[in-house]
Amino acid sequence: MAESIIVTYRLETAGDPEKVAVKIASDQSTGTFVALPGETPELKARVAAQVLAVRPLPSVDEPGFGRSHPGLAEISTFRRAEADIAFPVEAVGTDLAALMTIAIGGVYSIKEFSGIRVTRLKLPASFAGAHPGPQFGIEGSRRLSGVYDRPIIGTIVKPALGLRPHETAAMVKELVEAGVDFIKDDEKLMSPAYSSLEDRVRAIMPIILDAEQRTGRKVMYAFGISAADPDTMLRNHDIVADAGGNAAVININSVGMGGLAFLRKRSRLALHAHRNGWDILTRNAALGMDFSVYEMFWRLLGIDQFQINGIRAKYWEPDESFVRSFHALQRPIFSDSDRPLPVVCSGQWGGQAPDTYAATGGSIDHLYLCGGGVVSHPDGPAAGVRAVRQAWDAAVAGIALDDYARDHPELARSIETFGGGEGA
Repeated sequence: MAESIIVTYRLETAGDPEKVAVKIASDQSTGTFVALPGETPELKARVAAQVLAVRPLPSVDEPGFGRSHPGLAEISTFRRAEADIAFPVEAVGTDLAALMTIAIGGVYSIKEFSGIRVTRLKLPASFAGAHPGPQFGIEGSRRLSGVYDRPIIGTIVKPALGLRPHETAAMVKELVEAGVDFIKDDEKLMSPAYSSLEDRVRAIMPIILDAEQRTGRKVMYAFGISAADPDTMLRNHDIVADAGGNAAVININSVGMGGLAFLRKRSRLALHAHRNGWDILTRNAALGMDFSVYEMFWRLLGIDQFQINGIRAKYWEPDESFVRSFHALQRPIFSDSDRPLPVVCSGQWGGQAPDTYAATGGSIDHLYLCGGGVVSHPDGPAAGVRAVRQAWDAAVAGIALDDYARDHPELARSIETFGGGEGA
């Protein structure tokens, strides 16, 4: 077979899964069973998608769209299967928008399905040189932060705090002096009237650069630069980079693949992906796609750091989903250099460190990002930084947090504040 892209779909249908798998292959490649003027069997065979395998799964009594879906109310059993379909690269090319349109975007409209989910994507070698991938990734993020032997510890400046630039700078100064490795703007903090990006950069970067001069260590600060207009986003990028910054938060679903591709070609910053809006694509288990498929597009386009929630996250995503996402980012697509840094986040504080360490197979290759778990520490943000560091020291050493906290007051206060079950 010629070089192909292989996509795996989990299907739910009232009909025959093998027949509807053939319909996917036909609709999303040659488009019709009827011969068109000028069409030749040879050309059709070259560009047609092929069903490689259909594996039955247990049937279900309820459709993925619910009983109200037109035409399904009288059906009692829905058949499920997993289908592998190969799309020739000759027909699709290596453009990621074409791949999304042909192999993923169009399948959801096929009427024979009560549910369809994209669960795997295997790309051929021709994609390796077609996209830039991460500029910094895991190794570059460690080099920029100067942290090599433990997780990078970070926190967030929340817009709900209503901080003006000079107030944000005061918090940053405290965090920097406490030894934090990474600070980021919340994804909703871009350039509001009370704290424009330019004013925020002007207030914060002198503090970071002054600390670098004194200590030789430069804290990473990821400023929110997202914008629908790529030229505006690039201007925002330049404000940060020209001031000596080294990172930026990108709301990837908001700026789109084209916006990220435009920025990545010109970027001097580590690009930190926030995936807000991702839940629309995955929360219904019968629809959308798995994270392991979704992340490949953004990774190839050049994301360096990727937020994936965490253990006992404050949002809907279960721990098992976080673990799958973590391991997906750890697997190279083509080489180790295309691996972004996983960002463990969402309601994190030191209390999840032992379980995170165990669930990820003892990995320390991630950014452990705590918002309230640092800035809401009862003794202040600096104590919050120390408490998270202490929790990770205990986790890696295999010491129970309560035992370690006896000699580490910041961790003890953190457990007292956040350990009641609701987290940070």
